[in-house]
Amino acid sequence: QVQLVESGGGLVQPGGSLRLSCVASGGIFSVYNMGWYRQAPGKQRELVAAITSRGQTNYVESVKGRFTISRDNAKNTVYLQMNSLKLEDTAVYYCKAETWPSGYWGQGTQVTVSS
Repeated sequence: QVQLVESGGGLVQPGGSLRLSCVASGGIFSVYNMGWYRQAPGKQRELVAAITSRGQTNYVESVKGRFTISRDNAKNTVYLQMNSLKLEDTAVYYCKAETWPSGYWGQGTQVTVSS
């Protein structure tokens, strides 16, 4: 059983930055591929950024150049650095351990971008 706890969300103005953290416990973090997802009101949850166990990264087009996913295996933590935030980035952000068969989700952290 893997537990994931996100933190770092909050209210930020357009153009601002936030760094989300997700701490994992109960498993072998270093072997997991990890993902950050988000779900805005009335929309489906979408994958925002992913990082493999080897550190390869991938991003949805809308956040390329603004968001950076990283991991620290010594701290069992995956991060999402979000810069140049836009109104449309407002959502609940979730991290996920991409394990077979269905993975494990955190509880989510709210990010609100508003002036």
